[in-house]
Amino acid sequence: MRIAMFTETYLPTRDGVVTSVLTTKRTLEEMGHEVYIFAPEPADEKDKESGVFYFKSISFRKYPSYRIAPFPSDKCRILRELDVDLIHSHGLFYMALRSMFAARSLKKPVVISFHTMVTDAARYFLQIPIPENVINRLAWIYLRELLERANAVVVPSHAILEELKQKAPTMKRVEVIPTGIDCSKFNPTLDGFFVRKKYGVEKNRIVLHLGRISWEKNIDLVLRGFSILASKYDDVVLMIVGDGPARSYYMKQADDLRIADRVIFTGFVPDDEIPLHYAACDAFITASKFETQGLVILEAMACGKPVAGINYRAVAEIIGKENPSCLFEEDPVSCANAIENALNCKEENRALIRNRATQFSAKDSARKLCRLYDELIKEMNE
Repeated sequence: MRIAMFTETYLPTRDGVVTSVLTTKRTLEEMGHEVYIFAPEPADEKDKESGVFYFKSISFRKYPSYRIAPFPSDKCRILRELDVDLIHSHGLFYMALRSMFAARSLKKPVVISFHTMVTDAARYFLQIPIPENVINRLAWIYLRELLERANAVVVPSHAILEELKQKAPTMKRVEVIPTGIDCSKFNPTLDGFFVRKKYGVEKNRIVLHLGRISWEKNIDLVLRGFSILASKYDDVVLMIVGDGPARSYYMKQADDLRIADRVIFTGFVPDDEIPLHYAACDAFITASKFETQGLVILEAMACGKPVAGINYRAVAEIIGKENPSCLFEEDPVSCANAIENALNCKEENRALIRNRATQFSAKDSARKLCRLYDELIKEMNE
């Protein structure tokens, strides 16, 4: 098959959507398919990749690392020359509309992946004098129209499936296909000593948080929960890996909570060092209620690491209800207890954690996508 993937975010920006696009593209190509990426152009010409088709773009002021492509541009000629069989959009706004227009013009099926619960983050990135509930209502009117016009919608978890069925009840077809992970890249045999030595925490117990540092990730709760744990144990440190617009805000919060000497903000970490940071930690934590899946959770679990996660939406689903002691509520004490339980996870349970992560392999996800693509193409050609 020849598949055109439209995405709202792409390299050099790093987030869950970019990871999903790259992983899916690589796995589909390994299976013999052809995948073409259509994305907003990066700010710097040197960041452009050969073979990617770019749209003219501008920076998004609130999140400068993100680009939007609002300018008119017709890529139908390119899509026609590539003779694509199907268009798969990994965005919900400008790129989704472009993919929908192109699919209708070329009479090709279009699939939309619902990666991001954008309405949850609207209050952080929209600075307009309209009440949040009104913004959300208008956003869902638009999203419902978009989702119900696609030939199929892909959601990464059952939790999101149930939410979308309430919001867009007449979607033509919706499938739960999580983004898979590379279980060979993330595995329990990795040695994290390099990371421990780099930050001088060879003898400490490390709690890891990894991902974009932004307000919607609810890192406030992680810091407040950790501050309780830190008052109980002298050897525990919190390592926050990644960068983002709220980094200075959370650094100040750590200082206000008087745990700045126990919290390591690493900043951006290159891709090839990410698995070593998982390997270095004793437990992983996320308090994000924003996740539709939570790839970092699966990556940590694939390395055999226990995860303390908020009992909300996809996080609880991915961790598994069989690990209730590691789930916590929107409460610092509950959070601290879950981190402690994760740190005390028995060695024999780590193999079970790894086994659960392997249920979300990239190859299995790609096979499910191919089955969906194939059925949609046949329906379109009938």
